[in-house]
Amino acid sequence: MKIALLARNPNLYSHKRLMEAAEQRGHEITWLNTLRCTVHIASHKPEVYYDGEPAIGFDAVIPRIGASITNYGLAILRQFEMRGCWPLNESVAIGRSRDKLRSLQILAKHGLGLPLTAYANDPKKAEEIIRAVKGPPVVIKLLEGTQGIGVVLADSMSSAKSVIEAFRGANVNILVQEFIKEAGGTDIRALVIGGKVVAAMKRTGAADDFRSNLHRGGSAQLIKITPEERSTAVRAAKRMGLNVCGVDMLRSNHGPVIMEVNSSPGLEGIEAATGKDIAGQIIDFIEKSAKIGATKTKGAG
Repeated sequence: MKIALLARNPNLYSHKRLMEAAEQRGHEITWLNTLRCTVHIASHKPEVYYDGEPAIGFDAVIPRIGASITNYGLAILRQFEMRGCWPLNESVAIGRSRDKLRSLQILAKHGLGLPLTAYANDPKKAEEIIRAVKGPPVVIKLLEGTQGIGVVLADSMSSAKSVIEAFRGANVNILVQEFIKEAGGTDIRALVIGGKVVAAMKRTGAADDFRSNLHRGGSAQLIKITPEERSTAVRAAKRMGLNVCGVDMLRSNHGPVIMEVNSSPGLEGIEAATGKDIAGQIIDFIEKSAKIGATKTKGAG
């Protein structure tokens, strides 16, 4: 197969592993810097160009689109889809996953476990939304934040109101969520490929940090998840429309609650924690699934 890896940095661990796994299986894989791709729009002839040359002949594309260039990256991916190239994750599904509010609305609609969440535009509604999630304490998140950046724990009404008012005063969109104290600064990352949980790890935050992100100095270890947690992860991936994703959950007193569904999960932490060849499993899934024109949404919606 001829596979395109749509990513900005080919030297990241995840990207190197995907390229190694593809080459080991005899595939031709080409790194395309997302920002060096251009879209040429013409009736009945959608084209993607890379460094001025048509990017044609690819059977599949692996989108690893950074959060800071989501809109541009999705435009490029849609163009590949319209050409009939099979994407590991479709543009519409990635777009849903990057919109934290939209993600939660979709998951809530289908009855998946979530922390109580509130959203408002008016900073004068700060106290109302804090009480709506049974706080304080509350967790305040930037809608566009990633890797734990823009996540604040406010443990009093005054501090929570101050943070909300400051963010909204700067015209920054935020969510307010209940603080799941019983999670104890840990969460679970379940990695789903093709509707199955293939690996899971427990992430624990640094001693002085309630966030468990590995980028924030957290640690990871192998964990055996419960049938309910496994089912929750699989259902979340299905409802989001993602073939490959990391589902982040907390263990609450009323069962697993989903914090995020990540459409470009990093592979380093989970491969190290579990000893599994996740990159190889992703390439195996592409081999079985990639068919020209087999995208469900075809870039629409």
